[in-house]
Amino acid sequence: MITQLQNMPSNTVGFRAEGKVTKEDFEQTVNPSVKDSIEKNGQLNYLLVLDTALDNFSSGAWLQDALLGIKHLTKWNRAAIVSDSEGVKKFTDAFSVLVPGEFRGFSKAEQQKAIDWVAGNN
Repeated sequence: MITQLQNMPSNTVGFRAEGKVTKEDFEQTVNPSVKDSIEKNGQLNYLLVLDTALDNFSSGAWLQDALLGIKHLTKWNRAAIVSDSEGVKKFTDAFSVLVPGEFRGFSKAEQQKAIDWVAGNN
């Protein structure tokens, strides 16, 4: 399940992934909020807290995640992935050289630092 994080800075959108993540989580929660944020801010500052293993993402969820990235490719400004998985953090950091925008991995203990960075408050 993906839930939207509350009390995020107005120029950001944030989510928490827990348990099983499905295509419907992206269609009903992530995609509409991302669209609204881009319309409001002209760019995408995105935070995802991973409180689940990556193998809990269904194939439909992975497809929706990929489509989200492609659909808004030129709108990405900053994206932070919060996880205690070193592999996820390293992949996120490396991803930044492949696509527009800045991508950075943070540990769960650094969640507030990640929020501040995504919002440009660093």
